[in-house]
Amino acid sequence: MTLTMTKQERESFLAVTRIGVLSISEPGRGPLSVPIWYSYTAGGDVSFVTLENSPKARHLDIGTRISLCVHQDALPYRYVSVEGGVTAIEPADLEKDIRSVSQRYLGRESGNQHAERMKEESRADAP
Repeated sequence: MTLTMTKQERESFLAVTRIGVLSISEPGRGPLSVPIWYSYTAGGDVSFVTLENSPKARHLDIGTRISLCVHQDALPYRYVSVEGGVTAIEPADLEKDIRSVSQRYLGRESGNQHAERMKEESRADAP
């Protein structure tokens, strides 16, 4: 039995709803590592949403190197770790970005409630 996954196995693994741990370099300190909800479709890019003034957002710029580790915490234990540069930073769209990832992780009803809370928090944080 091999412990190495094929590209297709890694992509399928990442496409399942799991919590990831995002790591971003933090100058003068160790990396900032935080759990995140993410979106991924096989063959595509990993994406995630964060509030504009969050510690994650403060360290992200186009080209910033980040890594994401996603694991399965039940037997058989497995994980996929990916790394790369940030390719895009865009304002989050409530329907396309926030609501879809919230529903992915929480289901339709709770996901809608969470998306509305995120929308309110982002308004409160706006200058």
